[in-house]
Amino acid sequence: MFADIKIAILDLYDGYPNEGMRCIKMLVGDFMTQQNLKGNYDIFDVRGDHALPKIEDYDIFISTGGPGSPVVQGSPWENRFFDFFDSLLAHNRNHEDKKHMLLICHSFQLMVQHFNFGLVTKRMSTSFGVMSVHQTEEAKDEILFEGLEDPFWAVDSRDYQVIQPNEENLKKQGAHILALEKIRPHIPLERAIMGIRLTDEVVGFQFHPEADAEGMQRYFLQADKKMAVVNEHGEDKYEAMINQLNDPDKIKLTESIIIPKFLKNAFQNISLPTA
Repeated sequence: MFADIKIAILDLYDGYPNEGMRCIKMLVGDFMTQQNLKGNYDIFDVRGDHALPKIEDYDIFISTGGPGSPVVQGSPWENRFFDFFDSLLAHNRNHEDKKHMLLICHSFQLMVQHFNFGLVTKRMSTSFGVMSVHQTEEAKDEILFEGLEDPFWAVDSRDYQVIQPNEENLKKQGAHILALEKIRPHIPLERAIMGIRLTDEVVGFQFHPEADAEGMQRYFLQADKKMAVVNEHGEDKYEAMINQLNDPDKIKLTESIIIPKFLKNAFQNISLPTA
C-alpha cells in the first residue's frame, strides 16, 4: 500500500479573484480519487505571504499563473521563488526521489527569465480566449501531449509573451521548446513560445492547461466580462469563443489530458515509502 501522496500548490495569484485555482484543486482532487490515493494538497501564498513549501515534505508541485507584470523586479518573493526552484532542481540531481513540478503562465515566464531562455516582453495587445497551440518537432515524444491533436486548443490569457529563444541556454540546461502560439501569416510578428520542458520532472506552459469549459463560460457570461471582450475583439469573436468552450475536442480535451497526465506520470515515477 502506498503512503500518502503530498502535493503543494504554489499560489501566485496574490489574492486576485480567478478561476485557475478552482480548476487546479478540482483536477488534483479528481486525480487522487480516480487513482484511489490517500494524501492531501496544501496551498502556499507565494506573493502575499512569501510562503513556500519544504521540498522534502512534498512529492509534486504545481505553480500557478497570476496577475500583473511577470518581468522580474528582484522583489523578495521572486528571490525566494527562484531559490526554491533551484533547490528543487538540485534535489533532483542529487536524490533518487525526484520531485515533479508544473509551471503555468506567470510561473512559466519566471522560469524563462531565471534561465534566460528567451525574452519576456509586453504584447502589442492582450491574447485572450480559446487559441490554437502548435507542437514543435521536439514535442513528438512529449507524454503530456499524448491524445492531443496538432494543433490543440487551450485557454490563453496574457499581456506578455516569451519570444527570441536563447538556443544556447536551452541546450546548456538540456531544455527544449514544446509548443508555439498560433500561426498568424498576416501579422509580421514572431510567434511566442508556449511550452518548455526543462527536465524529465519539470515542465512549464504559457497557456492555461487547467482551464475548464464550465468555469470559463460562467466567467465570460458575466456582463462586464462579455462587454470587455466585445469591446476589444467584437461580437463575432465573443460568440465564437463561447461555442469553442463547448466543443469536446477543444478546451475540454486539453483539460482532460495535460494536467491529469502530469499528475499520473509524476505519481508513477516518484519513490514513495510503503506503509
